Amino acid sequence: MTYDERLQHVSVLGAAGKMGSGILLLTAIEMTDLSLKPENKGKPFVLNAIDVSDEALAGVMKYLRSQILKIAEKKVGVLRKIYADRVDLIENGEIIDQYLFEALSIVRTSTRIESAYDSTLVFEAIREDPQLKVSLFSQININNKKKPWFFTNTSSIPITMLDTEAGLGGRILGFHFYNPPAIQKLVEVIKSKRTLKEVEEFGLTYAKNLRKVVVPSHDVAGFIGNGHFMRDILYATSQVAVLSDTMTDVEAIFAINKISQEALIRPMGIFQLVDYVGVDVCSYIMSVMNSYSKKEKLYSPMLEQLLKAGIKGGQFSDGTQKDGILKYEKSRPVAIYDLKKKKYVPTEEIREKVDKKLGKMPVPPSWKSVVSNPENNRIFNTYFAELKKTASPGAKLAVSYMLRSRIIGQQLVADKVAFNDKDVNTVLLTGFFHAYGPINDYITLDH
Repeated sequence: MTYDERLQHVSVLGAAGKMGSGILLLTAIEMTDLSLKPENKGKPFVLNAIDVSDEALAGVMKYLRSQILKIAEKKVGVLRKIYADRVDLIENGEIIDQYLFEALSIVRTSTRIESAYDSTLVFEAIREDPQLKVSLFSQININNKKKPWFFTNTSSIPITMLDTEAGLGGRILGFHFYNPPAIQKLVEVIKSKRTLKEVEEFGLTYAKNLRKVVVPSHDVAGFIGNGHFMRDILYATSQVAVLSDTMTDVEAIFAINKISQEALIRPMGIFQLVDYVGVDVCSYIMSVMNSYSKKEKLYSPMLEQLLKAGIKGGQFSDGTQKDGILKYEKSRPVAIYDLKKKKYVPTEEIREKVDKKLGKMPVPPSWKSVVSNPENNRIFNTYFAELKKTASPGAKLAVSYMLRSRIIGQQLVADKVAFNDKDVNTVLLTGFFHAYGPINDYITLDH
């Protein structure tokens, strides 16, 4: 079966979710472009958008319409060449409308898993539940005579386990998009012990056509991205406990979030990032990883206390941020949840006190000013050298945090999760939008 043939009948499980909708969009565009090739004229292309809610599926169709329209407007020059033989399409608006019609006509919404029984390729983006994934994969595999390939968006569950328990015979690939899939460039690709070569080759071609940056990971729970992120969270929460000897818990959370964002030049503080992903999601990913970990305990008492208090974070369907560890106004953090008082404390009430306790620190460059700056290596060397020489509590905390991030990254290579240092850095640079990779020489381990 050729690449084009494999993409003639596709299903996306969890299509109305945050990740599934992005995967659906990318696949709809790829399938539409394939359908417009002269050699595919007249061939049917079907993309099943499968989810549990008709209402959610109606919402995802509105999302598809708006996003495909934007994409068509940007590539109208290319489309004009594709539709060169269509004498009825003259104006740009007519060409754009035709492309939109072609793309949307491919998509079929369904709340029934049976819709995937005729697909040759199944993308899965449901919740991070190993047994649910295995159950759905098994059901489709048993009832689908075409021996479909399965691409799972799992960010933590070993692919070999899914392959073995669902009886897929190597017809599976870990294909971990980063959020949001339509914008994020990174895809982590993970093979099971039995993944067929042709499945991997197709995945790499598909990623190339989507203009994604591919980083391979060994099949270890959490892979590279969450392998670093979850341990970064654990270090941050442990430091909150350490700082609470001299600060309130709320002040300690503010301090760590500030240090991890401003002093380490990241786009978000660590607790803001936890809220973005979801406190509940991070806790669950840790539990999955912990079940496969033999030498360390991946568990955060702080996250569990927050969940018991009903603090979950995450995002609304329109992409706006829900309140979590931090409270948000127009997606900007304005308060921190106090577990003892059971209420949010405005950051303006504690900012001055925390800054005084952290002490004097060199002024860091802003993330926006360096993230794509060709001079950033020189800027980082200068700034981190100054940070290393500063004796204030805040500077020491920032240096320790950065060193810990580096150790986590190097351990991922040593534990054969990542293939090399470069892959770890690429995941953090591309998937998390860090301005520099964790494995660097800006602050050395002999500090």
